[in-house]
Amino acid sequence: MNSRADKLGRIVSLVKLQLRLSEWQLAQLRQQEQTMQDEQVWLVRTLNEGKPPAGSSSESLAKRLNRTTVGARAVQERAAMQLDKVRSENRRVKQLEEVAKVALAEKLRDAEKRSLEDMTETHAAVRDLTPRPASRNKT
Repeated sequence: MNSRADKLGRIVSLVKLQLRLSEWQLAQLRQQEQTMQDEQVWLVRTLNEGKPPAGSSSESLAKRLNRTTVGARAVQERAAMQLDKVRSENRRVKQLEEVAKVALAEKLRDAEKRSLEDMTETHAAVRDLTPRPASRNKT
């Protein structure tokens, strides 16, 4: 029983690490999405003003806006999939924690049972070794 509870504890730790990694990846995707949205806003403003920066044309800015928009959609889709993954892993962590909690409780009950058995055996052994007073027969 000890090894089962210990193994479950290690599994929970690993799954929690995976969850943190997934959360970090989601944060990175959201940051990337925000950066692309900021770029889209800048490109739209620049195109609306009609004054492209030096070395750029309205056509090149429009192409860049198109690429950025397509990229932003792709990042949004990846972020949505990553969010689903995070939620799934979070549920998995909670389930494994419950299983590990039950296994740990079983481990503690078994240890307590063994301790009580040891005490009972010790008490019985002491009782068997203790001399008893001679019985008085009245006849």
